[in-house]
Amino acid sequence: MKENNSHNVKYFENSTMYGLYQDMDKWQKDSNKRFLSSTVQKDGGKYCCICLTNPSEVVIVGSNGSWAEVTRDGQLRVTN
Repeated sequence: MKENNSHNVKYFENSTMYGLYQDMDKWQKDSNKRFLSSTVQKDGGKYCCICLTNPSEVVIVGSNGSWAEVTRDGQLRVTN
């Protein structure tokens, strides 16, 4: 795998909920990644969010030893 995505926790904070949304939306567009889950709480007058991203280290392996990966363009590739 070309990318190491084993650190899949992200933190965002902003003084407004809309600002928090904009920060998270920008990160997703810039990183080309999706959030697996997120939690938003208000802390000290700011909106704070902890997100988990989809890990890339999940490997699909067949009984014959073949494995699969999703390419950057969204295609599923299976090797022998």
